[in-house]
Amino acid sequence: MAEPMYRQIADDLRGKIDSGEIAHGAQLPTEIELMDEYSASRNTVRDAIKLLTTRGMVEPRPGQGTFVVQKINPFVTTLTGDPESGQGGGEGRIYVAEVEAGRRSPTVSDPRVEVQRANEAIADALRIKEGDQVVGRHYQRFIDGIPFSLQTSFYPMSLVLQGATRLIEATDITEGTVVYLDEKLGVKQVGYRDSIQVRPPNDQEAVFFRIPADGQIPVFEVYRIAFDQDRKRVRLTITVYPADRNRLVVSVGAVPMRESDAVTSGDGPAGTAEHTPSGQG
Repeated sequence: MAEPMYRQIADDLRGKIDSGEIAHGAQLPTEIELMDEYSASRNTVRDAIKLLTTRGMVEPRPGQGTFVVQKINPFVTTLTGDPESGQGGGEGRIYVAEVEAGRRSPTVSDPRVEVQRANEAIADALRIKEGDQVVGRHYQRFIDGIPFSLQTSFYPMSLVLQGATRLIEATDITEGTVVYLDEKLGVKQVGYRDSIQVRPPNDQEAVFFRIPADGQIPVFEVYRIAFDQDRKRVRLTITVYPADRNRLVVSVGAVPMRESDAVTSGDGPAGTAEHTPSGQG
């Protein structure tokens, strides 16, 4: 049985994109041009474009047309931190430095800060009571202008009450919160535990990362719980990475921490994993 006409059109356009005949970032022909080229109805052409959109190959831009999605060069994030060099960890200034070391351009939004009541998951991670107040610091992170990750850190309100008031300011803590809490309160981060799961994106993530909402491109969600010198949980950081542009590396033992030495194969987590690095984030 022959495939429906809209699938034939979608497959033909996909072939042109894969071959480079239609370049990444280029605008597709208009609906009228496609109707003429394929002798198809407007609805058939729209169904073909919808299929390519669902596959994450093109994106409609209201008032402009439909464009081929830019080809993305994946970035390797080393989740483990090196206690001697301070490199790795995938957070703050270290993340920015690693991106720049790869001769790419990192951008991090100003923090969106909000005080909220801890839900069950946050309360369990920080070992506080559900409903206790926490400070959430939310960041959007880009590489070469492309959305690469979303990161939110939650801190118990007790840290603010002890004097770490910059946590509730909607400005960047340039030295990093790990250094700030150490210098301000003597709270030293001595380690962290990461829990990684793969899941479909929610609607907001799909829009931000410009990926299909049906789960064809999943996201990695990294739950990081940071511990101080008294084994208390002082921070929960949740980072969301779309799988089409990110690779996550966990290093164990005496291995180089430079990005050029990281594993760059296509192998990655296929479910949930945990590790407990000894370095600081």
